Amino acid sequence: MRAYIDADVLIWHLRGKEQARDFLIRLRDHGAYELWTGALQRAEIVFFMRPDEYETTELFLSQFKTEPVDQKLVDAAGALYRKWHPSHGIDVNDAMLAAAAIQTGGCIYTLNVKHYPMPEVKAVRAWE
Repeated sequence: MRAYIDADVLIWHLRGKEQARDFLIRLRDHGAYELWTGALQRAEIVFFMRPDEYETTELFLSQFKTEPVDQKLVDAAGALYRKWHPSHGIDVNDAMLAAAAIQTGGCIYTLNVKHYPMPEVKAVRAWE
């Protein structure tokens, strides 16, 4: 199964939070999951890294496959956004990751489960 890791979890790991590191190690070592992230979640990391973080960040991100963006994904995410933004305030990044999870049967691991109110999306809090 694809385990989609939301940007918040990736950011906490890069900031040195032990809970993030431990969670990702457990998920990786479980053996039942392929580690993925969305293109926009990867962008959230890559766009804002500092020059001295480049090597470490690229090495870290190399452990995750990145969901490609195509017309089908964008159109599905657009439909989710139009449906859920007015009532729940989801953003484009969340809609794109939710669409990827729906299309592939994956699960989203995040600290912001409320960003994924869609009943067809399996979103799990990464840690308490």
